[in-house]
Amino acid sequence: MDLALLRTFVTVHRAGSFTRAAALLGLSQPAVTSQIRTLERQLGRPLFLRQARGVTPTTIGDELAHKAAPHLDALVEITEGGLDEESAVRTLHLAGPPEFTAERALPALTALTRDDGQSIALRASFGTAEESLEGLAAGHHDLAIATARPRGTLLTATPLCDEEHVLVAAPRWAARVGSGMLHRDAAPSLEKFPMIEVHESLPLVSRYWSSVFDSHPVVPGTVVVPDLRAVLACVVTGAGLAVLPRYLCASALERGEVVALLDPPVPPLRTYFLVVRTGTLALPHIARAHEWLLRAAVDWS
Repeated sequence: MDLALLRTFVTVHRAGSFTRAAALLGLSQPAVTSQIRTLERQLGRPLFLRQARGVTPTTIGDELAHKAAPHLDALVEITEGGLDEESAVRTLHLAGPPEFTAERALPALTALTRDDGQSIALRASFGTAEESLEGLAAGHHDLAIATARPRGTLLTATPLCDEEHVLVAAPRWAARVGSGMLHRDAAPSLEKFPMIEVHESLPLVSRYWSSVFDSHPVVPGTVVVPDLRAVLACVVTGAGLAVLPRYLCASALERGEVVALLDPPVPPLRTYFLVVRTGTLALPHIARAHEWLLRAAVDWS
């Protein structure tokens, strides 16, 4: 069987779309369609069901993907290793959210870049959970950190750690909020103050409001900036209130630059998952990084 056909098939299976697979492979959509039809003729069975939006694998398609994908990934790994056999340094392509990857994952993995005969070179990419998982499925990344558990069996997810969210503000805003508001019914009063968020949809504030107040916020974001580190900087300067991961604002809380406005009995949590393509933990450098991050996460609570 032609490996090029299998590679195209696995890419379509992971992408869920001929169009997306064509873009990932650098081919035209008709070329991808032709290769899949050729493979279906060789096997005598349909591999995908065409739908209005993308394709869905048949039972045979799923079985073939589960058998072929790990071996194709291993062949790519062998090829890459052959190009670098003089140095024995393997490259790990990591993807994840910018703040967590920069503040937690990369510092933990730097020990693996030392010259100890088993060192790993790191290449990091930042993106949303959807972008990271799509890139992982398409073979652009080896390891992804995501806040969503992937569906299906082509990707394998392991819980990494829980992230506690805290409602914070600069001391002058905390004084204006007042201690009398620090209770479950405080939502309407808190919404009178400016909010800082990472997106217009207020994802962190909405999650916090739903968990703590059992309601939805009705306040628009005063400052919207797509990086939680920038959100923290704005809070410190007194631009308003924000919901932030505790690990990100812990130092600012200790220094008194920001104040936690609430201490709910059950704080809102978000779970991070460590995700790989199924079968790739057989590759030593991916397995080593995977294990290293799981060990490091024990101290991240």
